[in-house]
Amino acid sequence: MNPLTTVKWPLIIGFVIAALILCLVNGGLSFDPGTINSLTRWLHIVFGVFWIGLLYYFNAVQTPAMAVAAADKGGPGGAGINKYVAPRALLWFRWSALGTWLLGAYLLSQTPGRFVSAFTFGLMQNPPSHPNIIMGFGVWFGTIMLLNVWGIIWPNQKKILGIVPATDEQKAAARKAALYASRINFLLSIPMLMCMVVAAHGPF
Repeated sequence: MNPLTTVKWPLIIGFVIAALILCLVNGGLSFDPGTINSLTRWLHIVFGVFWIGLLYYFNAVQTPAMAVAAADKGGPGGAGINKYVAPRALLWFRWSALGTWLLGAYLLSQTPGRFVSAFTFGLMQNPPSHPNIIMGFGVWFGTIMLLNVWGIIWPNQKKILGIVPATDEQKAAARKAALYASRINFLLSIPMLMCMVVAAHGPF
């Protein structure tokens, strides 16, 4: 079997290669706190790439394409996307969102006081820490985005895709709610990513 014809095997092989590189460089794989934090940060980034990549796919590709397909009266329409693509994309989307947030929260918790300082914008410190102020914006944007995914986008997408029963009126309302929540996440992702990069790697 060719492993490149599946999704599972490239992911497994990719992780194995990454682990081998780590072992070769470090002379073995240890599980001291520093290594665990580094692995967690790496997984946080991998999950985040999945999440934000799919967010950009939905907003820049799928949603505009579905609008064009709906307007094309002689075309194939968007039924195939709704039946085969959207449910799979949303599966990866919602769980990668949760994984990104949980891994990020774990990383913050590894530095005493950093979790609370980030969520309070460092204002409990005297003087306030600039990295924590910036990180605070990032973590709140990310938290709002996660809540939008699980609290608005996914429940409404289940109505749109027919996973749960809904009338035509409910589906129309669900499309609007899911679209607006997704657009808000699309918007927030840009300053969120800037905040995360600046907080981790220094100011501009």
